[in-house]
Amino acid sequence: MDSKKPLYAHLSMFFACAIWGLMSPLGKDAMTHGLDGITMVSFRVGGGAILFWLLSLLLKHHHSSPTTHHPSPNLRDKFLFAAAAVFGLVCNQCCFTIGLSITSPVNASIVTTSMPIFAMILSFFILREPLTFKKVGGVFVGCAGAVTLILTSVTAANSKVGDIRGDLLVLGAQLSYALFLSLFNKFVRRFDIITVNKWMFLWATIMIWPFTIWHMISDIQWAMVPAQTWLETAYVIVFGTFIGYILVINAQKVLRPTVVSIYNYVQPAVAVSVSLLTGIGVFKWSQGLAVMLVFAGVWLVTKSKSRRDMELEKVKK
Repeated sequence: MDSKKPLYAHLSMFFACAIWGLMSPLGKDAMTHGLDGITMVSFRVGGGAILFWLLSLLLKHHHSSPTTHHPSPNLRDKFLFAAAAVFGLVCNQCCFTIGLSITSPVNASIVTTSMPIFAMILSFFILREPLTFKKVGGVFVGCAGAVTLILTSVTAANSKVGDIRGDLLVLGAQLSYALFLSLFNKFVRRFDIITVNKWMFLWATIMIWPFTIWHMISDIQWAMVPAQTWLETAYVIVFGTFIGYILVINAQKVLRPTVVSIYNYVQPAVAVSVSLLTGIGVFKWSQGLAVMLVFAGVWLVTKSKSRRDMELEKVKK
């Protein structure tokens, strides 16, 4: 069974990124036919909290099993999950979902691949990871791609091409998640997938809903929301949030971060294909150039050596 773990991890990562790639055009369509970004992000965190807590109750015997190596969180840990939720969910999902409602799903999916670049920059400042020529070059190339995409949005005549406000919000979402990884990665790895997500989504719901519930009650015309929008919203909650988070965390426990980063390329491939087929977005040559620059930047960053790799090389010498 152990020999199959890498295969399961690769499949989990592939399907997670494919799910997220499809989530961009479906979520965008839902937010142009009855719902808005604030309502969608409220549904995501609230729905995620309900599903993860229900699953934790169904798997309660798993947490108390003597064979389980994960501890139960104490009171301090539960409050640390609140801090982790600020960066990992609240800022991340608010920026991404509201950004997606403004810009095109093509641009949103391209920008999401920039996360490893932010992770590298923050690792240098927070974790004291060394800078290498490849890392610096990767950041420069990746930033050139992001600037190209943003300039395309500035000159865009319609939101099918992109919108600079949405692009910057999605970019902010990647920075937020990179901060989460840099500050809380070691902490959350102490606990199992269900425990991490049920507490983080609960805290995110507590933080977001008090500010959005009145908007949802007074401003959304619920009777006018079509059935297709509800189906797309259900996909965002069940697959894009619940199943996607389980798959990616399961994969991250087995695969190296560099391998995980490579799967980021699946998201724009799926999102661009679906967006073009459904007419939600368009794809211009400048976006193609941005894709190549961002991908090249991520590849250089993920291929560069970490501090641990350098220390191991010194030991071997």
